[in-house]
Amino acid sequence: MSAGPGPQVPPKGTPLTPSTTLESNPETDHPEPDHEHAGETHEHQHGPVFNPECTRELVIDIPADEVAKTYRSVAANYRRYAKIPGFRPGKVPENVIRRRFAAEIRKEVIDTLLPERFNKGVADLGIRPVGQPQITELTVEDGTPLHVKAVFEFIPAFSIEGYKDVAVAKPSVEVTEEEFQAELGQLRESRATIEPVEEDRTIADGDWAEISYTGQIEGTPEGEPAPEPIKGENAMVEIGGKDTVEAFTNALRGAKPGQELKAEVIYPADYAEKKLAGKTVAYDVEVKAIKKRTLPELNDEFAKELGHYENLAGLEASVREYLANRKRRSVEAETKGRLFEALAAKFNFPIPESLIQDQIDTRLERGLRALAAQGMQAEQMRKLDFERLRGAQRDSAINEVKTNILLDRIAGEENVTVSDEELDRELQLAALQSREPLDALKVRLTKDGGMARLKEQLRREKTASTLYERLPG
Repeated sequence: MSAGPGPQVPPKGTPLTPSTTLESNPETDHPEPDHEHAGETHEHQHGPVFNPECTRELVIDIPADEVAKTYRSVAANYRRYAKIPGFRPGKVPENVIRRRFAAEIRKEVIDTLLPERFNKGVADLGIRPVGQPQITELTVEDGTPLHVKAVFEFIPAFSIEGYKDVAVAKPSVEVTEEEFQAELGQLRESRATIEPVEEDRTIADGDWAEISYTGQIEGTPEGEPAPEPIKGENAMVEIGGKDTVEAFTNALRGAKPGQELKAEVIYPADYAEKKLAGKTVAYDVEVKAIKKRTLPELNDEFAKELGHYENLAGLEASVREYLANRKRRSVEAETKGRLFEALAAKFNFPIPESLIQDQIDTRLERGLRALAAQGMQAEQMRKLDFERLRGAQRDSAINEVKTNILLDRIAGEENVTVSDEELDRELQLAALQSREPLDALKVRLTKDGGMARLKEQLRREKTASTLYERLPG
């Protein structure tokens, strides 16, 4: 899936429940109040600083008699099944149950009383919350009214009038003859052979020199030990090659096998190998042999060596098809990117900070996975400056979230939907990639909300493709 950035806007219809907003949210959890301070209001300040333009407040108050009734009902249920040493099942005194399971009973009371009221309160406001609410006040105690005050972010209403008029250049996806010939050239390069030059002659441009060398880094500060010599045996150097240091080309050009020579190389400050960057190295070089790189002929035999091709014509047809698909994907991705930028520039609206922070988390997690794949250890990762890294990701995260919001709005205008068949195809691909049984994948995604996010992402991709196909060109 590549049409748009990762899904960070909750799907419509996602309910708010205590399990996702209050008690089980680690950023809003709080300890059970002790009996001396029971009933007092607790203030909370957790999570990211919300965008004031996207923030609303919801207050819920439930009468004391209803709270007490629910406490009695929950406690009775615990009493029926609780197993406590010294008491027969069902005979444990209620006051013992309430002390022993105080935190569990309190949580169940909240789970019983709040979900429907919380979701109805949000629905009455006529807005769709995003991210996790922040609980600023919470009073829950038997015999007193239940009081909750929460603030949360939402996506404000805004106009997308004129979105169909936003257009960017749509380059041609036709494969040029130059691109085709370049790809064939790379195929020939991949099958090239390097063979010894038998004739008695000097090294010339285009040759490969087989050499042994010893290099000494110059300019070591006085009092410091000289670095270990740089050594190489039977190294291959392309004379005049784009990756060959010019000093080596100049020294080797015109030399013969068996000849010993010197070369002084001044490496640029931005040289890829850090220990040589900005250094001057004096090399002693011995020429072992001259070799020539030979490209295979483009013929039927070459085609058959590359794969299941009957002849050169079959290979060329396959190359053209491959290039066409690659160029189409590349042009489409680049064009959509520019279209997203143009849409974001045209429509300005406040963005919830919680969505931005979520997207920064996603980008950082993706980056850390890449570093781990490259061999970075966990201990090294812990030393990274995450505050600086988060700051560096912010602008990109804002653009991605804004694009998601716009695509969701446009999808609504265009009545874009995702069929069960389309969702099943994507799930089958995901199962193949993750090597996870399809049924197990469906269960997992349904349980953690991933199914709704996947469907929302597919909807965005369909919307982006619709906009792309409409572009002139």
